[in-house]
Amino acid sequence: MAKSSTPSRERIVAGAADMISRRGLSATSIREMAKHAKAPLGSTYHYFPEGKQQLATEAVRYSGEWVARSLRKELEAGPAAGLAAFLALWRRIVFESDFHAGCPVLAVAIEEPPADEVPPALAAAADVFEQWENLLADSLRAHGARAEQAAQVATLIVAAVEGTVALCRAKRSTEPLDRTAAQLQYLIAATIKN
Repeated sequence: MAKSSTPSRERIVAGAADMISRRGLSATSIREMAKHAKAPLGSTYHYFPEGKQQLATEAVRYSGEWVARSLRKELEAGPAAGLAAFLALWRRIVFESDFHAGCPVLAVAIEEPPADEVPPALAAAADVFEQWENLLADSLRAHGARAEQAAQVATLIVAAVEGTVALCRAKRSTEPLDRTAAQLQYLIAATIKN
C-alpha cells in the first residue's frame, strides 16, 4: 500500500497499516512503523503527536477506506461482483506477502484492549467493519434482498472473509478463499432470489 512518492504522512499511515497487518499492533512499535515506512521518527511524531494509538487509528481508517473504495466500485455491478472483488483483494494481499500479511483492521480488533477502555484504534476497527457490512447490505437490498436478511448476510460475508484470511495465513494456502468464495456466492444468489 505504501509508495515512496506519496506524501510523508500518507506513507507513514500506509506503512503502519502494512506493519500491523503482518505483526499486529502490540508487537509493533511506532519506531518500527516509521522505519518500515522509510520515514524519520521525528516526522512520525510530528504527524502523530499522540503516538502509536493515533497512528494505528489512522492506519485502520486508511485500510478501511482503501477496501471500501474497491467494494463501492465493484458493487456497482452487483453483490456477487463485489464479493468477488473483496475476495480477490485479500487473495492478492496474502499471496503477494507470502502469507505474512492479513487484515490490519482484524489485527487491531483481536488485540486485548486495556481494562475499561476502548482504544481509538479498536473503535475505528468497529467503524470499518460496519462500513463494509453496510456497503454489502445496501447492494444486497438493491438487488432484492429483504433488509434484515441483507444485514445478516453482509455481516456473515465480512466475518467469513476476515476469518478466511486468517486461515490462509495459517495454512499458507489460498484454498480457504476458494472454498469460502464458492459458499458465499451461493448464499448471495439465494439471498437476492428471495
